[in-house]
Amino acid sequence: MRKARLSAQPEDVLAFTSSLDADHWIFEADLNVDRAHVVMLAEEGIITNEICSLILSALDTIQNGGISSLPPEEDIHAAIESKLIEMIGEDAGGRMHTGRSRNDEVATCIRVRLRDLLLTMMRELIGLRKILIVHAKKHTRTLMPGFTHTQHAQPTTLAHHLLAHAGAFERDFDRLNDAYKRTNLSPLGAAAFAGTGFPVNRTRTCELLGFDGLIENSMDAVSARDFLIESVSAFANLMTNLSRIAAELIMWSSSEFDYITIDDQYASTSSIMPQKKNPDVAELIRGKTGSVIAAVTGILTITKALPHSYNRDLQEATPHLWSAVSDTLASVRMTAGMIDTMSIHEEKLAQEATAGFTMATELADTLVRSCGISFRTAHQIVGTLARMNARPSLSAIDEIGLSITGRRLSDLGLDESVISTALDPISSIRIHAGGGPAPDDVTRVIEVFLMKLQDDAISLDKRCERVEKAAQMLEQEVEKYR
Repeated sequence: MRKARLSAQPEDVLAFTSSLDADHWIFEADLNVDRAHVVMLAEEGIITNEICSLILSALDTIQNGGISSLPPEEDIHAAIESKLIEMIGEDAGGRMHTGRSRNDEVATCIRVRLRDLLLTMMRELIGLRKILIVHAKKHTRTLMPGFTHTQHAQPTTLAHHLLAHAGAFERDFDRLNDAYKRTNLSPLGAAAFAGTGFPVNRTRTCELLGFDGLIENSMDAVSARDFLIESVSAFANLMTNLSRIAAELIMWSSSEFDYITIDDQYASTSSIMPQKKNPDVAELIRGKTGSVIAAVTGILTITKALPHSYNRDLQEATPHLWSAVSDTLASVRMTAGMIDTMSIHEEKLAQEATAGFTMATELADTLVRSCGISFRTAHQIVGTLARMNARPSLSAIDEIGLSITGRRLSDLGLDESVISTALDPISSIRIHAGGGPAPDDVTRVIEVFLMKLQDDAISLDKRCERVEKAAQMLEQEVEKYR
């Protein structure tokens, strides 16, 4: 491309401007974008059927040779075109780029590749949500401590805890689904930024590539990268939620907690301390979250002050995208594997469920219900009991109640049996409904989550089917010219 307008480029400048190292992500997408564009050019009479056939056959050969067979051009698009011209000559190969710019070409390739990766990630996320729900079903009555500020707070169940994560991942799915809608739009035909004087059929290439619609403004089509920002932001949000569960798995697997055992395949040992079993996979998920958050910052910083339309700065945004995709997709898979294979120490969880006076809130609520006092008064009584580290007996509560209210709570209907029930975590859990850990309510929530999971799976299947049908259509159209 340089030979008519520019002199030769030194190797260090070529290396500086080249994006080939990152372009392997879009190699297959680029070839399919080329095929759709060439088929459209033939259908519109812009190139002959013979030229179309020559180009499509050469593209097949290039695909079979792989990206390593391409010459060292500044990007994948130029490398494919250069190889094509080398194979079939400039008169034929040089026609592939008719009515097109690298600007709309690269934007289209990125959208095609990201769309497919979003579909894959949503599929993996459905799998993770299903694993959490299936394990929640098994543990609706498995007691465990709940925490606020990393302190024992109130008893809950493992099912209730797992569903909290499932709810977060459900919202992550919705964010990815929304990002897909704005990603799967076609910029092809916008050319450099002002459209083209050739009678290209944008709707046809949109159809052949499985896009849901067009980006109508040609300047917006080539310069927009907000779909990258939205997608990588969704990845960062997802990674933040993955990091939270990873942090819990790290703590829970420690000897101090001993709530779970992480399966050996997701752990490592020490090079010097032979007894060690380290939760390396969970730690890496926690660490990679920082990298994905940095990717969002990188893309935002690159795009924040770019004038319309296309600028070469945008080349630096896509490596952040691919690294974020890679880290997030792997992290979803690793988290699903860890949850599905971990061993749960139910006896230890039950033992810890009441440690740290976690029944204090239930006791305070019981004083309100049994004695008719205000909750703030009950809070003072139970708080004093906790500060004194006194056993929550009727005599102790009467003594504190007398000092605070001037009356003994036993005179207001409190007795030992009421206190005993209030201190029983199982009894407490049974009445905590409204989205709480009550087994019956958790079972209800599980069904709600399963219905949403099923709806999401059906919606995803339809999206995948639409893309696959477009791929089949493109293959059929290409076959006509072979």
